[in-house]
Amino acid sequence: MTTIDKSTLKDIKLGYASCSIGYDESHTLPVRFDAIRAAGFHAVEISMRDVWPFANQFMGKPVAEDDYDTLCVVAEEVRRMADERGLQIIILQPFLTFEGWPLGSPERADAWHRIRGWARIMKVLGTDLLQIGSTTSYDTIPERMVPDLQELSDFFATLGLRIAYENWCWSVHAPAWQQVWKIVQEVNRPNFGLCLDTFQIAGGEWADPRRESGLVDKPAAELEASWRASLAVLASVPKEKIFIFQVSDAYRPSPPIPNRIIDGLTPQGYWSRRFRPVMGEGYLPCTDIVEAVLQTGYRGWYSIEVFDRGSKGEGRVYDLPAFALNAKKSLFHAIEESLARDDARVAAAPKRESTFTAMSRYGVGLILSVGFALSLFPVHV
Repeated sequence: MTTIDKSTLKDIKLGYASCSIGYDESHTLPVRFDAIRAAGFHAVEISMRDVWPFANQFMGKPVAEDDYDTLCVVAEEVRRMADERGLQIIILQPFLTFEGWPLGSPERADAWHRIRGWARIMKVLGTDLLQIGSTTSYDTIPERMVPDLQELSDFFATLGLRIAYENWCWSVHAPAWQQVWKIVQEVNRPNFGLCLDTFQIAGGEWADPRRESGLVDKPAAELEASWRASLAVLASVPKEKIFIFQVSDAYRPSPPIPNRIIDGLTPQGYWSRRFRPVMGEGYLPCTDIVEAVLQTGYRGWYSIEVFDRGSKGEGRVYDLPAFALNAKKSLFHAIEESLARDDARVAAAPKRESTFTAMSRYGVGLILSVGFALSLFPVHV
């Protein structure tokens, strides 16, 4: 039976994604930083989707997404603002569609151009960790994924950088977390590990926003069995291969999300961008996942990544610091619930008898009856 090592819980570090707070254009990056810090966080994930608009504001002119010289200047200001507020920058995210392009293709050249630019920005921000989502392009080749990620890992190693690889539940080749874990094992590089995410894990194998039930199309007993089996595998992942753990829940859309492309996104991608509240405000089995990750012994970054536009996905107005504080409380609650489950499971487990007690109950009487006791257990007087 896998249990949670409670003696190391104090080592857990909390983070908050910059893209996971704010609901209109007035909530600029400095405003978001202020709210995150006011809620008691000391670390942030930086989303490039926040850096690009801030670059336009800071430079006073439009800045191209691939103008890396200018973006590095902007990154210096982002780091200064974070340092000023006592916020450590833990990761840059999210990098899309890196792996799997045909050799010699313009898409592959573009992916490498982007990755080199992002690596420069990482150095300026002072973070060594990049989040990459498993590719969402149908034009990619599955057989190219591992070699590409190995090449990237080797390049990043020369720079002292690491990669946290994540399943997105709308990824085309690896939508489930175990598929990404298999890729991580095949890449087999010390600086290439997992980005685990409660939403993406449950969304990849347990939930389906296109169905009225909100669940994947399986009989209830089969779904429960496969889910428990997946959690058991998750609990066995070596803690050193988990680089960051992101947490959020999901609303069950009513009516279900249509099975078609919406605003350029698949149903799962659309669901991810709009229907992700803090844990406990949706319907996903988030505590199951938190419990499994705690069982691995991983005590690194536990980070809030939510995209909450309300249960209808149409928008939500809230106080920013209070929202971030509630997110932190939701994580604490999930950890506390996981510990309570662990305690209950340990208490309910049959107590293991000592060898002496077991022998006394089952073996010694029989041994005495056949005359072997003195030879096996001689008595010295």
